[in-house]
Amino acid sequence: VQLQASGGGLVQAGGSLRLSCADSQRTFSSYDMGWFRQAPGKEREFVAGISWSGISTFYADSVKGRFTISRDNAKNTMYLQMNSLKPEDTAVYYCAQGGLYSSRLNQADFRTWGQGTQVTVSS
Repeated sequence: VQLQASGGGLVQAGGSLRLSCADSQRTFSSYDMGWFRQAPGKEREFVAGISWSGISTFYADSVKGRFTISRDNAKNTMYLQMNSLKPEDTAVYYCAQGGLYSSRLNQADFRTWGQGTQVTVSS
């Protein structure tokens, strides 16, 4: 598996979690990366994205001000710091690889997916 997500779990509303996505490929630093989530019965949502350089980021309106995406290219790892969690953040979170040296952070460019990690926020 190229992309390995971890860090999910059960947390109370208002709490925090940090997700990690480790890439086994040495080309990690060349690609935009992103986090998506899917709740039961709902469409997949593009939550956050970060350009290959780390300079550009994208956040869905639903998580702005609460989530922070980052990456450590030396460790081939991407992170999603999730604060002030709400029950509606409950979903399976997936990390994905986007465009090569792109920085566009278009949802359609994300085609390589990792396995998901479950995040459950209790009220």
